Amino acid sequence: MNLQHMGVIGAGTMGNGIAQVCAQAGFNVTLIDISESALQKALATVSKNLDRQVAKGTLTEAQKLATLDKIRTSTDYGSLQTVQLVIEAATENLDLKLRVLQQIAAQVSADCVIASNTSSLSITQLAASVSQPERFIGLHFFNPVPVMGLIEVIRGLQTSDATHALALDMATTLGKTAITAGNRPGFVVNRILVPMINEAILVFQEGLASAEDIDAGMRLGCNQPIGPLALADLIGLDTVLAILEAFYDGFNDSKYRPAPLLKEMVAAGYLGRKTGRGFHAYA
Repeated sequence: MNLQHMGVIGAGTMGNGIAQVCAQAGFNVTLIDISESALQKALATVSKNLDRQVAKGTLTEAQKLATLDKIRTSTDYGSLQTVQLVIEAATENLDLKLRVLQQIAAQVSADCVIASNTSSLSITQLAASVSQPERFIGLHFFNPVPVMGLIEVIRGLQTSDATHALALDMATTLGKTAITAGNRPGFVVNRILVPMINEAILVFQEGLASAEDIDAGMRLGCNQPIGPLALADLIGLDTVLAILEAFYDGFNDSKYRPAPLLKEMVAAGYLGRKTGRGFHAYA
């Protein structure tokens, strides 16, 4: 397939980042959201991100304008009829993703590749919700998308070799490194990372050390660029909780049980950076 036109569903943090890198790589992008205000906010975010690159000298003003010109926005799924690959980047909720995927499948052509940016949900289960499930694949981008160099490519039981090859080629075109993972909860990175974050929360919950000291210990003792509690705040504590609950349900193993403090903080609305308060305070 000569990939030229891509669709992205969801104009939030992940969606606008995916739209940006795809447009910068030369693809025409249709960005879909239910809210016109969300779409305008997404375009403003992309423009601001590109301005940073211009200021650093890694992008020219002409390249910035060319990138923005490749992104079209719409609230109508009918705008997807000519796309060749569409990436669903909705909130990490199974019922919501299934509804979105069914709306996508009703509009795109039969040979359009459909991907989900899920970080923990079953690709096999998601693929079963669309016709021609062999064209379905997981493409797990990392936040912030324009900065992070990795894409996890996840094959469901139905995913064809051709779909997998297309995903790997697209990742290369985006300037990303792709790793291929099997369809298990959390795939590779989150399977390792999120239980570590949960353990850090348990350590904090027990009063063993302060949040600042836990993060400093892991940064300076393990050479991590950011501590696990600060990373949880960046990801969003609600997202961390959702991933752990998916692990707990998927593996039926108590080692993935979410820390009680994490559940309590999410219930209180302390979700990290996006609410100004998590394990650390943010202006």
